[in-house]
Amino acid sequence: MTTESWHKVRLGDLVNIKHGWAFKGEFFEEYSPGKPIVVNIGNFKYTGGFRFESTTLKAYTAVYPEEYILEPGDILLVMTCQTAGGEILGIPGRIPNDGRTYLHNQRMGKPIITAPSRIDKDFLYWLFLSPDFNRELFLSASGTKILHTAPNRIEAFQFLLPPIAEQKAIAHILGTLDDKIELNQQMNQTLEAIARALFKSWFIDFDPVRAKLDGRQPIGMDAETAALFPAEFEDSALGKIPKGWKASSISEIANVTRGASPRPIHDYMGGTVPWIKIADATSAKGCFIFETKETIKSEGVSKSVSVYPGDLILSNSATCGVPMFVQVEGCIHDGWLLFRNLKGVSKGYLFHHLSVISEMLIHLADGSVQKNLNTKLVGTQSIVLPSEEILKSFDCMNDGIFEKIRLNILQTHHLTSIRDALLPKLLSGEIRVQDAETVVEAVT
Repeated sequence: MTTESWHKVRLGDLVNIKHGWAFKGEFFEEYSPGKPIVVNIGNFKYTGGFRFESTTLKAYTAVYPEEYILEPGDILLVMTCQTAGGEILGIPGRIPNDGRTYLHNQRMGKPIITAPSRIDKDFLYWLFLSPDFNRELFLSASGTKILHTAPNRIEAFQFLLPPIAEQKAIAHILGTLDDKIELNQQMNQTLEAIARALFKSWFIDFDPVRAKLDGRQPIGMDAETAALFPAEFEDSALGKIPKGWKASSISEIANVTRGASPRPIHDYMGGTVPWIKIADATSAKGCFIFETKETIKSEGVSKSVSVYPGDLILSNSATCGVPMFVQVEGCIHDGWLLFRNLKGVSKGYLFHHLSVISEMLIHLADGSVQKNLNTKLVGTQSIVLPSEEILKSFDCMNDGIFEKIRLNILQTHHLTSIRDALLPKLLSGEIRVQDAETVVEAVT
C-alpha cells in the first residue's frame, strides 16, 4: 500500500516531451570517429537502454540545428513501433558519456523536466520502463501496422508520484540491479574475447609453433604447455600445418544433421516442449540458449529433432552461421544444424572453428530470398585437428572460461527477473524501499 505522501499526477505537469528533428537520409553515412551520430530506433535495447556497440551507427554530414544535440544522460523515448502489440512504445535509453556527439532524431521523444524539485531524472527513466506506461501508450497509439504515439499522449500518462527522496531510493535500487547485469554482460564480452584470442593464436595463426620455429619461447605460455607444440610445419591438403596435426573436414569429425519442423506447424504449436528458433539465438545474451519464445506439443517431437543441454547447433537460415550451445531439452527448427558424435575435437574447439568460418559460410550460403546453409556445405568445410594433448590443454582453459560465461548468464537472468518483478511493485508502493533493499543486498 502507498502512503499519504504519494500523489497521483499527470506526467505533463512535470515533464515536456520534445520531438526530434527530421534528419535527411541523403546526408547519412557510415559512422567514423569525430562525426555526429544520428540515434535510430534500431540503436535501442528493447528492454531499455542503448546498444550502440552492437548496432549500425549512422553519421550526419550536413548542417543541423544545435538544439538537437543531445547531452550525456539525456533520455530518449521510442515513439513508433512496427509490431502490433506496441511492445517498444515508450522504451527509454540514456545517452552515454563517451565523448561522442549524439543527435535527437525524429520519431523519438526527449523528456525535458519542468519541475526538477518534484521529479528525479533517474526515477523517470524507470517509470518509462514500467508496464503501465507501455500499456497506456499502446492503448492511445494511432496506426495499425505501425503504431505511433505523440508527445501529448505521453504527457497524458498519470501515475503515483512518491516524495523525491523515495524516488531517488527506488531508482538506486533498480539501478544497482541494472549495473550488476551490465557488469556481467561486459565481463562475458571480455571472457569471450579471451577465448577467441586463445583459439586464434593456437589454431589459426599457430603462434606457439612459429615461436618455437624461431627459437623463441611462446608468449604467455608455461614451459609444460609449450612442450606440447611441434617446432616445425608440414605440408597438407590445407597448406602448411603444424607437424603431426591432421587436415580433415567437418563431416569426418562430426555427424551433421538438420533440424526439422513438424507439419503443419500450427497444429503442433503451444505445448510444453521448448521450440528453438533462430530468434532465440538473436535474443540470447551470449552463446547459450536458456529459454525459447515458443513451444510445441509432445506429439511434434517425433517429427522434429531433439536436442539436450550441451548440444552444439549452428543457424543455417536467416541469420546464418551462428553457433550456439543448447541449455534446454527441446527440439530444433529446420533453421538449425546439429553436431554430434565428435571425433578428434571437442565441442568447444568446433564452436570456435565455426565462429571463425562464419563469415565465409554466409557468403557460401545459397538461397535467392534468404541465405541458407545445408549439411553438405558445412560438412565439406576444412578443419585442422591438433594433437590430443594440445586439445586437452586448450579445453581445460576454454571450458573454464565458458563455464564462467554460462554462470554469468544464469545470474543475469535471475537478476533481470528480480528487477522486472520489483519495478512495478516499487512504482506502485506495493513493495517499500526498505524491503526491496534487503532483496537486492541478498543477490548482488
